[in-house]
Amino acid sequence: MADLTDYAKNLLGRALCGRVPALPTAVWAGLGTGGADATGITGEPAGTGYARQRVTFTGTGQQLNATAFSFTFSAAAGSLTHLGLFDAATGGNPLTWAPLSSAVSVAGPGTVTVAINGLTVTPQ
Repeated sequence: MADLTDYAKNLLGRALCGRVPALPTAVWAGLGTGGADATGITGEPAGTGYARQRVTFTGTGQQLNATAFSFTFSAAAGSLTHLGLFDAATGGNPLTWAPLSSAVSVAGPGTVTVAINGLTVTPQ
């Protein structure tokens, strides 16, 4: 993931200028059907049992998820093509987003799992 949202760009700009923004203390991953710098991901599933998942990272420079995490679905959610990071489990602010290496089709109840080191955040 290298695409920062407009919110994250402004947050980092203020931090670099010593303006002491409130940096996130935790991040949550979400799945969706699209993405843009202004919004992060778009098309998060609704009414399918889906919820954003807390993610912890490790590394210097390139960041990798330290543990596996799973999205559980109680119903079909269609084809999900993007993953984004947010500063809250619901609502909150989008931080970064990227297309998945391949779309995930959720045709009914099930789980989508991201393996350890399966999510990479690369500073540009």
